[in-house]
Amino acid sequence: MLATDGSENAIRAGEYAISHADLTGADIIVLNVIDTYYLNAIPQPDVRESVDEELRSDVKRAVERFEKTIEENQCNGKCQNVNFKIIIKEGKPADIILKTIDEEGIDQVIMGKSGKHGLERLLLGKTTSRVIKEFNYQLT
Repeated sequence: MLATDGSENAIRAGEYAISHADLTGADIIVLNVIDTYYLNAIPQPDVRESVDEELRSDVKRAVERFEKTIEENQCNGKCQNVNFKIIIKEGKPADIILKTIDEEGIDQVIMGKSGKHGLERLLLGKTTSRVIKEFNYQLT
C-alpha cells in the first residue's frame, strides 16, 4: 500500500513503490486520506466548510497528479504489469491507514517520512511515526 498526501516525499515514495511492485509483481493500493478529524475543533461552520472543501481539493489534486504521472511516464517502463487500486477515505490519517491495512490484508506500507509542515503538522501529529509503530507492533 502506498499512503500518499501529495507531498514531494509522498511522490518519491510512490516512485519507490512502483519500482518495488515491478520487481516483485505486487499490486499497489494507493490510499489518500482526507483529514477531517480536526475539523470538529473549528467552531465557525463557514470556516469549517471552507477548510473541508480545501482538504477535498488537495486530495483530488494529489490523486490526479499521481494518475497523470503514471499515464504520462508509463512509470518509465516499470508499471506495465502493476495493478493500481486508488482508495480515498476520510478521518484521522494514521487511524484510517492502520484500519485499511487490516481491511485489505496489507503486508507492506510505503509512505513518505514527512508530508505536512508548520502548523498543519503540529495539529495533525506524526502520521508516519504512528503507522510505523502500530504496523510493526501488529507484525510481531
